[in-house]
Amino acid sequence: MDLTYTEEEEAFRARLREWLGQVLPGLPPKPDPNDWPGRRTYDMGWQRKLYEAGYAGLHWPVDAGGKGASPTEHLIFLEETERAGAPYVGANFVGLLHAGPTIAAEGSAAQKQRWLPPILSGDEVWCQGFSEPDAGSDLAALRTKAVRDGDEYVITGSKIWTSHAEVADWCELLVRTDPSAPKHRGISWLAMPMDAPGVTIRPLRTLAGSTEFAEMFLDEVRVPVANRVGEENDGWRVTMVTLSFERGTAFVGEVVACRRTLNALAAEARKNGSWDDTAIRRKLALLSAEFTALWRLTQWNVSESQATGGVPGIGGSVFKLRYSHARQELYDTAAEVLGAGALDLDHEWVLDRLSSLSYTIAAGTSQIQQNIIAERILGLPKGR
Repeated sequence: MDLTYTEEEEAFRARLREWLGQVLPGLPPKPDPNDWPGRRTYDMGWQRKLYEAGYAGLHWPVDAGGKGASPTEHLIFLEETERAGAPYVGANFVGLLHAGPTIAAEGSAAQKQRWLPPILSGDEVWCQGFSEPDAGSDLAALRTKAVRDGDEYVITGSKIWTSHAEVADWCELLVRTDPSAPKHRGISWLAMPMDAPGVTIRPLRTLAGSTEFAEMFLDEVRVPVANRVGEENDGWRVTMVTLSFERGTAFVGEVVACRRTLNALAAEARKNGSWDDTAIRRKLALLSAEFTALWRLTQWNVSESQATGGVPGIGGSVFKLRYSHARQELYDTAAEVLGAGALDLDHEWVLDRLSSLSYTIAAGTSQIQQNIIAERILGLPKGR
């Protein structure tokens, strides 16, 4: 992979930087963090601006409504938007980073036409209905059932950790369509409208006091068979595509954000005197090397996904494993730099530290990633 930039790529960077400089000052104030309808409006407003300017789905395939941009242009876009402090994907991260790319890779032409344009334009928000109270890390143990009734599935069960369910229009939903099949089979991937009768949402409060997660209860919810992505009972394979995006490219922007936080952390250490602590300086230096290496791995993963039809490979597990721990180490170091300020729950870094605790669990636990790396990269035998 060539890590240098061509004249055309630098021209793209200049145009993007100029556009960001023009549009960002005109954005409205950010809503209260707990105002989810307000956050949806804010986030989708930004997505609409990207769409109208031709930057939405920049790296998506052309037949999925994207621009078919090169991996380098995609990375430049992420670098420049983070550098400028532009809003991130926000409330529709599932649609833009998980469900949308999955439909682009696995959906029919009609499904792409129906669901992808509203995702890119900021008109529809998605949530994820994968985990269940007894099926988290062992996702294939899910028990939410879908019984075929003519042209519809009748769905009964429950989901947990459903991000932004309270403001979502659609849910990427995993259901068991053949209870007699082995647990990794008999699963189907459905697009469920969140306003369907029988859907009940109950917010969950996190350690930081926010409610971006929810429990979701499904009581004989009817979903058209036409909303199934992939074949019936082939949902586990489709899910692996979704998880490849979730682990391989969904955290890309966050790496850039962490590098920006690291620079701000070093500046704060110089300001408050903690820079004089050689142990803190050493940790900051190691973190700088860590996130530089993670960015290089990100560049490789993004380029590799482009070369393999847009679906990230198992390198995403390497990235996800190390990034999860590096993020925790970053905000643990932030707590040392802040000193007594680390008890202030209104400080952004303190909230990010609490959030970072979930990263070794979310999108597949570190133990799951270690198993994937051991089996699929190192060729070690499967554990019993």
